Amino acid sequence: MRQTRLVIIAKAPIAGFAKTRLIPALGAQAAAELAKRLLLHTVATALASKLDAIELCATPDPFEGTCTGTTESSTENPTQRVWQNLGLPEGIEWSVQGEGDLGERMARATLRCTNRSESILLIGTDCPALTVAVLQSAAQALLEHDAVIVPTYDGGYALLGLNQFDASLFDGMPWSTAQVAALTLGHMKRLGWSVKTLATQHDIDEPADLQWLPASWGVR
Repeated sequence: MRQTRLVIIAKAPIAGFAKTRLIPALGAQAAAELAKRLLLHTVATALASKLDAIELCATPDPFEGTCTGTTESSTENPTQRVWQNLGLPEGIEWSVQGEGDLGERMARATLRCTNRSESILLIGTDCPALTVAVLQSAAQALLEHDAVIVPTYDGGYALLGLNQFDASLFDGMPWSTAQVAALTLGHMKRLGWSVKTLATQHDIDEPADLQWLPASWGVR
């Protein structure tokens, strides 16, 4: 049976770098703190889903500046400290997103996984509505379908699951627009793939989206 790898596409929660569209409402530091909370929540949920492999695909590079083959490291850069200070639990694998737009980064992760006969679930850290049950349902869907998607109300998607790679799903996509999910589904239809569409969810990108955070988080 194919293994299912859950790959979390994640930005380091650095002020002015993560969740920049929330800065007008929260300020740069509070937006970064929320990004950190979303990231930790996503990782905890991913691990609780008990899927075959959980991978954090990070940017900026959490390994940059690390020397290998010696007992000492070069001068530690601020990005390394951010990743190290998150206190992420054990049980996750790490990879680097690399250069390019979001499509290029997700394409590399997808190709890497499918080349070794793994199914892949791609998610970000923006959708706390991706519960353990949703992740498990998505993994189950890939046993019967070529792809699975969780659309978002803004026209994007919070999860894309694939058993095989095709560049059309990532190349030239107008990311952060309301056309992304529809275009992705259109490409998969032209490929002749069977697709399971799960319930539409809210992600947290704009100030108006803050209402969809868990009430217990106290962010409005």
